[in-house]
Amino acid sequence: MIIVPVKDGDNIERALKKFKRKYEKTGIVKELRARQAFQKPSVINRKKMMKAVYVQHLRTLEA
Repeated sequence: MIIVPVKDGDNIERALKKFKRKYEKTGIVKELRARQAFQKPSVINRKKMMKAVYVQHLRTLEA
């Protein structure tokens, strides 16, 4: 359960913004989308490997 502390003088839009930010950080939506369709473990591993290669390539370009 997500709890957003709201002070007396706080604006409802600000509280909503805090709630949305906390909700995004939990990763619930991301997990739901991932569970909609089954992915084989080999596909998941391949995506992880490709992401690691991409990140490593970016890091070598920075240095």
